[in-house]
Amino acid sequence: SLGAKMGCFTFIKVMMILFNLAIFLSGGTLLGVGIWVKVDGQSFVNIFGALSSSVLQIVNVSYVLIVIGAILLIIGFLGCCGAQKESKCLLMVFFSVVLIIFIAEVAVAVVALVYTTLAESLLTAVVTPVLKEQYGKDPTITQIWNTTMTQVHCCGLNNYTDFSNSFYYEKNGFYPPQCCGSPGSCNATLAAQRNVTGCFDQILEEIRTNAGVAGGVAAGIGALEIAAMAVSMYLYCRLDQK
Repeated sequence: SLGAKMGCFTFIKVMMILFNLAIFLSGGTLLGVGIWVKVDGQSFVNIFGALSSSVLQIVNVSYVLIVIGAILLIIGFLGCCGAQKESKCLLMVFFSVVLIIFIAEVAVAVVALVYTTLAESLLTAVVTPVLKEQYGKDPTITQIWNTTMTQVHCCGLNNYTDFSNSFYYEKNGFYPPQCCGSPGSCNATLAAQRNVTGCFDQILEEIRTNAGVAGGVAAGIGALEIAAMAVSMYLYCRLDQK
């Protein structure tokens, strides 16, 4: 009946608003955390431990969180307003944005699986220069790397050679003590003998250990995105019949 159809429409509309309100609030939270990490990265490491410190070396987490938070804010706003105002334009924009994000996520996942070696090479090319130029110069970067290398028992991104010709080595004449696994001066001979593993391998091991959880979370996010697109398209089509 018409009444039943309208009741179903209203229910889905309310669910759409609540769902996107949750997305909007999540986006605001991530944006706030991103700003916090940017302003005071060390306190973030102190609270969340060595793995968070390791991740900070691979990706500039603050910018990632800020970008993701901003995107979620936009998506949540479009979804809420589109459903509340029953705007076909906003609903279509919402559908398009979520679809683009979904396609991008699938593309990134495929590239990560198929071109793992290439991704590792690109990552090394980006992170190593920062390590050479900023370790020992920038207090925040230095503290984060020190925390990572001490807690994870690793040295540099690949090994001690990452510090060769670096700002730190040129200034002090030796490598960080973590590269020799003991306090005191760490020269090239001792570092080569100790052969402490690079942090990149340790980080990859952490990621592999938690791959199942990460995969489950990714699958859940994908399912929510598909559901959001289906609901927005349902509301879009039903507006023509009202």
